Amino acid sequence: MAVVGAGPVGLAIAWRCAQRGLRVVVRDPAPGSGASHVAAGMLAPVAEAYFGERELTGLLTESAGRWPGFAAELTEATGADIGYRTEGTLMVGLTADDLAEARRLWAYQQGLGLPVTPLRPSQLREREPALAPRVRGGALAATDHQVDPRRLVPALRVAAERAGAVLVPEPVRQLSEVTAGATVVAAGCGAAALTGLPVRPVKGQVLRLRAPGGGPPGFRHVIRGYADGEHVYLVPRDSGEVVVGATVEERSDVDVSAGAVLRLLRAAVDLLPELAEYDLVETVAGLRPGTPDNAPILGPLPDRPGVLAATGHHRHGIVLTPVTADLIAGLITGEGTTEPLLAPFRPDRFHTHSAGAEQSREDDAWN
Repeated sequence: MAVVGAGPVGLAIAWRCAQRGLRVVVRDPAPGSGASHVAAGMLAPVAEAYFGERELTGLLTESAGRWPGFAAELTEATGADIGYRTEGTLMVGLTADDLAEARRLWAYQQGLGLPVTPLRPSQLREREPALAPRVRGGALAATDHQVDPRRLVPALRVAAERAGAVLVPEPVRQLSEVTAGATVVAAGCGAAALTGLPVRPVKGQVLRLRAPGGGPPGFRHVIRGYADGEHVYLVPRDSGEVVVGATVEERSDVDVSAGAVLRLLRAAVDLLPELAEYDLVETVAGLRPGTPDNAPILGPLPDRPGVLAATGHHRHGIVLTPVTADLIAGLITGEGTTEPLLAPFRPDRFHTHSAGAEQSREDDAWN
């Protein structure tokens, strides 16, 4: 079998299939250089549960539940530290208006049975003393964790190769170049050109800060907040890094704008004033693979025998990596052909006719 794309999803699929004894070839000219290189790595099925996405929330919750075992297995297989942390996520509102908006979402999340624990300002500062005194209130999502994608992808590559997968650093411009009994397209935004699926780029700009003196950041939880109407997240790493993000733009360029940097930094410092003293070490933009309903596309293409999609994960690619790998590997081996989790996410929900799309889009193919 072949996998097109060596991001976390593609490599995890390759690992799971190689573990099952399949001969696996992964094609990618620059493994780990796509959306995962920019991603913050939040495993946040609670904080990312939004109105009108009930089925997606169920998939996020299922995959997040697999993450502890997935992380332990990957660490055992490779000896790598992938930055998996379980302190939980604090969701906060800076102003009264921010808090009112946040509470509306928390009420929806609680209505789904998700573990959201409201906290008073004093309780927030007991957990994170560095939070600004202006913060009006918040909530704890204890089961929302994090991992470092820049450690995760190399570990998955090692695990896949040790299991027998072969990585070929070459592009795939059209699927006719690939000879395999089954081909999985896990090429992110590039899946559109290869398959005709409705996957579009959604730009996100992200900043990376570093705590002064080389020490750890002055906070432990992932913090997701509203600050004067600006939504921002802050992800602390053991290395001293803090990831600050992220914009959501219907654009396909990867330029970093001064305005985006200003908005993100202002919101971040409003919530955690000490960040003003941190070093700004990186500004970067990436392209999330979005779909019309913001949900992934998983499963066989109805008009392309032997071709399966594993794309369109939008902002959820990291958290959905374990469940995507298990579901796609199950389809290929015949173990999961009736898996109910897949039903809402199959490619045929868009009635896309991808036959013939490959040639017409060849000039835009993933490379």
